[in-house]
Amino acid sequence: MTKDYHQPISAAEHRLELAGRETLTVSGVEDVDRFDETGIIMSTSAGTLVITGENLHIGKLSLDGGELHVDGRIDSVSYEDEGRSRGGFFSRLFG
Repeated sequence: MTKDYHQPISAAEHRLELAGRETLTVSGVEDVDRFDETGIIMSTSAGTLVITGENLHIGKLSLDGGELHVDGRIDSVSYEDEGRSRGGFFSRLFG
């Protein structure tokens, strides 16, 4: 059996690695929807991921490899359900 290396990243390939509260590495990233110093919203192979904190910076972004590195003080990491209304939460986050 041969492996097809041209297959897209599957949800099983999605991974988070948090070092302290200062550095986060996310794999399986498909797109960054929005970001500023207090929040990052991204589409991943496992759903919409929301990162909140202070002085957040994207240190490295490789959409070809599906990897993103975030530096700063990370307060929360959460997944948003697709069925929820995006307006309320996102309006409060980036209002």
